[in-house]
Amino acid sequence: MTQIYCDIADIKIIKKYSRKKIIKGFTTNPSLMRKAGAKDYSIYSKEILKNCNNKPISFEVFADDYKNILKQALKINSWGSNVYVKIPVENSRRIFMGKVIKELCKKNIKMNITAVYTHNQTVKILKNIKKNSKVIISIFAGRAGDAGKDPIPEIKKSIFSAKKYKNVKILWASVREPYNFKQASQLGCHLITIPPAIILKIEKFGKSFKNLTNDTVKAFLIDSKKSKFKI
Repeated sequence: MTQIYCDIADIKIIKKYSRKKIIKGFTTNPSLMRKAGAKDYSIYSKEILKNCNNKPISFEVFADDYKNILKQALKINSWGSNVYVKIPVENSRRIFMGKVIKELCKKNIKMNITAVYTHNQTVKILKNIKKNSKVIISIFAGRAGDAGKDPIPEIKKSIFSAKKYKNVKILWASVREPYNFKQASQLGCHLITIPPAIILKIEKFGKSFKNLTNDTVKAFLIDSKKSKFKI
């Protein structure tokens, strides 16, 4: 069964969702941190850690070169035993971060390799890790779909290639709709990271088509009355 991680950096929401059994962990990124109002990245992250119920959580580096990515990664790793350090598969200059991945694996640092889109990227990552280092590979299915690309073949091949690595988990990232959870489960993704609004919809799965029809018709009827439409 695909495990759900909550994709959010808002401390109040993390505190609330950490109590939900359906939530097995959390993911953040610099954009979510900014949206949540974080001013000091380290202080804010440590405050999140106080409220996530010790569930796995990913914090991303934002440096763009080997030396500083490594420096930030080591600091982030020191924040807690449940922390995964998020490393982009490439930096902004399109340089593969294999050197960083290999170095962090030597130190047995848990990693979430992010911004992955292709099976080829997955293979390159796998070539640079040890078989006892905990690694999440986050494949951005939703963003691929936004660009008119079908992410399913890339995810399928990535899952197949990662099978021999018991320490590697494939994560469906950038969810666009609740049904993505079903798709991820059918493919055999280990994890999926989902924003709170979509998690709420997943918790309500199970309505019949008949009830969905009735709910839809009622909603249209209510809105037409509120607007006092006449023909």
